[in-house]
Amino acid sequence: MQDIGDILNNRVLLVALVACFVAQGLKLIVEIIKHRKLDVRVLVTTGGMPSAHSALVTALAAGVGQTIGWASPDFAVAAVFAIIVMYDAAGVRQAAGKQARILNQMIDELFHEKPDFFQDRLKELLGHTPVQVIVGSALGVTISWLARAAYFVR
Repeated sequence: MQDIGDILNNRVLLVALVACFVAQGLKLIVEIIKHRKLDVRVLVTTGGMPSAHSALVTALAAGVGQTIGWASPDFAVAAVFAIIVMYDAAGVRQAAGKQARILNQMIDELFHEKPDFFQDRLKELLGHTPVQVIVGSALGVTISWLARAAYFVR
């Protein structure tokens, strides 16, 4: 059971999770401002402003850099991991969302006269725009920087 306690004492991990939760909370605020209604589903969905994935991985990489060193292999692994996640969020998943939007539109047009056709719509908001990824990344780095003192408290 000591291993679980060690995980809970990992301040780099905790700060990265805080960055993710802050980003998800900001999505709710953006949703309220943008649509003038409360939709708590944005707290558990992908996509939107800012990217929680980007905030998580950049806070993680920055925390590793701050605690172990910017020239360490550990930071290199965390940085490459962050780049892959952010590229996927803005590239592959964004493209998949666009494809889902087109497929949903095609189904709507092809089967609009067939009320007996029941098919779940594809999820369209899968990825992020580059701006959403950049804002999420900046948020992650900022939260990690603000929490830097917590990394060295024993």
